[in-house]
Amino acid sequence: MSERVFDTPLTLSGPYRAPRQMLATQEYGGHVSIHDDSMAQDLGFAGAPIEGPTHFSQFVPLLHQVWGRDWEEHGCLSAHYKNPVVEGEEVKAFVETTEQPNYARIWAEKKDGTPVLEGSATLGPDHPETALEARRKRLPPPEKLIILRDVEVGFRGPRGTVKMDFDQNLGALYPFTLLDKLEVITERSAWCTPEGGPQSPWGRAIVPLEMMGPLTQYTSHESQIPVRGPAVGLFADLEIRMVSGPVFVGKEYNIEREVVQLSESRRTESYWVLTSLSDPDNEKLVAQALLNSASLKDSFATYAEEAG
Repeated sequence: MSERVFDTPLTLSGPYRAPRQMLATQEYGGHVSIHDDSMAQDLGFAGAPIEGPTHFSQFVPLLHQVWGRDWEEHGCLSAHYKNPVVEGEEVKAFVETTEQPNYARIWAEKKDGTPVLEGSATLGPDHPETALEARRKRLPPPEKLIILRDVEVGFRGPRGTVKMDFDQNLGALYPFTLLDKLEVITERSAWCTPEGGPQSPWGRAIVPLEMMGPLTQYTSHESQIPVRGPAVGLFADLEIRMVSGPVFVGKEYNIEREVVQLSESRRTESYWVLTSLSDPDNEKLVAQALLNSASLKDSFATYAEEAG
């Protein structure tokens, strides 16, 4: 655990970065995703949004500055997305420490001040309440679900295994490799590379924080959560938590998924899935991802008819 000498709140920020779009050819459910320009524009967006986990990278050097390597082992980033970013737009990340130990407020914004995301960063093992834990408590139960009418809280997918190699293509959902991502990642850590990984404190390369999204999601179709479709989805909230991290490149992990909440907004229906990675050698919990997958009501052909 990092030593806390001062309790003075501090605000840190990084440079403006222009994240790259890597999901233009993404497919799921037999159709292209919101990351396709034409699909995004048909749904009223200015262009195809950058995938949400991409923005997590900009916080990593700031939080490493605050908590050192403890961040890679026990850190948690918890974020609610406010507005999409399209390729070519520049984004800056901010971290504001607080008087509460092991808790920081985080946010990101575009050059014109448009908010991109907001949330919290916390440090474990005993994490303070995260931004999404607080947010979930405030959400009212959904009134009438159409797209998610067959999904129940407590639904669990079958247990499986996942890993991320440097040259492993992650399929239709994430049609690129870790090496592809490292070529364009906004913040490149030597600890995440083939060359620098062996010199990391753990003696091997670690998975970048933003790639925890793809790692926990690329086999999500195997869970067979009964979401009706076709409907276009997006990430509305994401929390990545290291319990006993970091997660290593090339290592196989057990993976389990559970639907922990259902919610809705004026435009979307959402299911919240908690995905857990454990070490098959000792069954120790290594990391978790909490994802709010939101389906756009207008993209479901018979939504208005069924909603009455």
